[in-house]
Amino acid sequence: MEPKNNLQQDNGFFGQPAGLQTLFFTEMWERMSYYGMRALLVLFMTAALQDGGLAMNVATATAIYGLYTGAVYFMGLPGGWIADRLIGGQRATWYGGIVIMCGHIVLAIPSESSFFLGLILVVLGTGMLKPNISALVGQLYDDGDDRRDAGYTLYYMGINIGSLIGYLVTGYLMENVGWHWAFGAAAVGMFFGLVQYRMTLPKLGSVGQEAPKPLSDNGRRLSWMVIIAFLVGLGVVFVATSTGAMTIDPVAIAQYVAAAATIVFFVYYLSIFLFGKLTKNEAKRLGALFLVCIASICFWAGFEQAGSSLNLFARDLTDRMVGSFEIPTTWFQMLNSGFLIALSPFFAALWVNLTKRMINPSYGFKSALGLIIMASGFILMFFASQAAASGMKVSPNWLVAVYFLHTVGELCLSPVALSAVSKLAPKRMAGQMMGIFVLTYSIGSLLAGLIAGNLDPENTSTMPDMYMQITLFGVGVGVVVFFLALKTRKWEALAGQPDPEHVAINANEPVKQDKA
Repeated sequence: MEPKNNLQQDNGFFGQPAGLQTLFFTEMWERMSYYGMRALLVLFMTAALQDGGLAMNVATATAIYGLYTGAVYFMGLPGGWIADRLIGGQRATWYGGIVIMCGHIVLAIPSESSFFLGLILVVLGTGMLKPNISALVGQLYDDGDDRRDAGYTLYYMGINIGSLIGYLVTGYLMENVGWHWAFGAAAVGMFFGLVQYRMTLPKLGSVGQEAPKPLSDNGRRLSWMVIIAFLVGLGVVFVATSTGAMTIDPVAIAQYVAAAATIVFFVYYLSIFLFGKLTKNEAKRLGALFLVCIASICFWAGFEQAGSSLNLFARDLTDRMVGSFEIPTTWFQMLNSGFLIALSPFFAALWVNLTKRMINPSYGFKSALGLIIMASGFILMFFASQAAASGMKVSPNWLVAVYFLHTVGELCLSPVALSAVSKLAPKRMAGQMMGIFVLTYSIGSLLAGLIAGNLDPENTSTMPDMYMQITLFGVGVGVVVFFLALKTRKWEALAGQPDPEHVAINANEPVKQDKA
């Protein structure tokens, strides 16, 4: 059977559906605000009080960073469910963006209490927006539309244009104006995204307009009561910790939450197999998707070192002077975005051309390749940290090479993994499955924060071992995924094909006669 290569009439955005324009620019501005602010977190929390920071130790700051980034993605699970069962993807994206903007506004207020309140708001808003806007991209395409992978790669390019803008703006403001001006700039970026989304919303048409599997009236009322109770409880905990009535240990909480998130992921995935009323083909496709999810967890545990251990390495152990100009610390994270923008068109063309030649690597193979390439970047960090342990600041070229390898690995895994979710997941639970997949970001981010807590800028001799362990673990898991993908590629090929069970049922149905 020859692969389809549909060129539908709806190709108004660089050969892709016109609705991709709406989602492309909305996500671009949202990622500008998210990544621009995220790059500041560990630096702000570990900065001295006289420099406007919170003067936390590295273990505490990276644990909070891991909790924040992990919670951002963990909330994608209820966010996807709310879209599927209550309000639809379009409204979930809109309301999520509003909450994100409010969070960044609160972060701009120079107060420790407002800092944590702002993080909570950004977590809640991103949980609503992130999984649903990604799911909407997949819903623009039919099952047999071979533009899907290229469309997700183009969409991913928008994400990284936004992050590039965010790093550039917030990094400059942090170094030259002040921390809270940088946080405020993130709010402005989200405002632009909301305006663009509302103005171009008609391009989406009916995609995500209604909940695909709405609850009954009683179910809706009960769901809203649970949501309100959760928010009230969250507010009580925030007030208690802000007033000193409750104290927390971020490192211990990060460990418990990482374990809990992992359990939720496996239990939720298993419950879909047991109670989701899956057909045989749907079960096999979800089995193939499970392998991609495992690779994604391990990938993000290494990749998210960018905002924590690699960020601190850039600040404390890298020679950032170019003549009389000192490179802002966060600008090193721009390398990932810059490489992604430059390489995305080539990878998009690569997948399309391979498909035309009947050579289309499976999602599992691409994920394994991306994980192995990302992990190989930490071999360079092993040698860079050995050089730093000698007491001298190292060349920035080490970080340039690391971010290049991480970018190549990301392009092999992340956009095609998003495409895998939209293609392999049953349509009736697209939002939930995207939420489950985004949960892999959460687990990986939590693990990344805990790993980064082992970094001690004052004791650089421990760093080489940490980076070598990341390398060995990532490569080892990547090899296992590669061999398992030889089996699951056959399951992936079932996407878009009629299920044998449905064929059998339909064959036994009586033919209805039209009445003239």
